[in-house]
Parts: sequence; C-alpha cells; structure tokens
Amino acid sequence: MHATEVSSRKNLAAGITSGELHGEVFPDVPIAFERWRRQKKIIGIYSSGSVLAQQLLFRTTASGDLTSHISVFFDTRVGAKTEGESYKKIAGSFSYAPHQFLFVSDAVKEIEAATSVGMQAILCDRDSRASSSPAADGVIRSFDGVLPD
Repeated sequence: MHATEVSSRKNLAAGITSGELHGEVFPDVPIAFERWRRQKKIIGIYSSGSVLAQQLLFRTTASGDLTSHISVFFDTRVGAKTEGESYKKIAGSFSYAPHQFLFVSDAVKEIEAATSVGMQAILCDRDSRASSSPAADGVIRSFDGVLPD
C-alpha cells in the first residue's frame, strides 16, 4: 500500500465518521437489492475503489446501510476491471461457471471483459440520451427491470 492510499483511506474513513461524506446510490438500487435478496440472489460489488471504501459508502446511503444485501466485495486486487481474467477469478471464487453470473456496469470495456469469459452482462446507462453499445447484451436505464419478481 502506498502512502497516498493510506492517506485517502484515512480521509474517507474520517469523512464518513464525521458525517461529512456518505454513500450515494440511485433510488432504484435499494429496491433492487431487496428484490434480489428475496430471490436468493448473491449480490457482489466489483469496484476500482477498495473493499473498505465500498463498505463505508454502502453503509452510509440515504436509504440506510445496504451492506446486509451485499454478500461479497471485490476490488482491483482481483485484477483490472477491463481484463477477462478478473471475471474468471470472481466466478472461480464462487465455484460457478461465468455464464451463471449477471454483471451490470456503466463501462463498456468492463462489459466486454465480462462477456469475453462468458458472463451475461448488461450496460447500465442512466443518461437516456446516450446510445446503446453493440458489445452489451442489453442496455438498461435503471435496475427496475433487472431480475423482476
């Protein structure tokens, strides 16, 4: 760990503790998390932010602590988010085949990496003016229709 990473983590933790910083999610996210947990889906987060940062942010949303819905957090220690090998490692950590996963991202290169190893993937493009990506299996604007009841 570099000194700047330590400093950033301390600043994030201090900001969260003081209430100055908090996690922010779109309003449909907590509703989708609740639905997926009722369906017995495993929810995992893969972010370029550290696992600690992810946990701190998901604990402090306006909707409350969402970490109880999330089974596992991955960061770039598993590999770059734009490399297929990273998604293979994630699938392997569950002992599931990649095609048994649904990966949702707002980054086309991440969608391409996930689909390159056989994962199902959906591009989440919340900017309704943007065009869809031909590399993605689908494009969504919210989580409302993802794995509906």
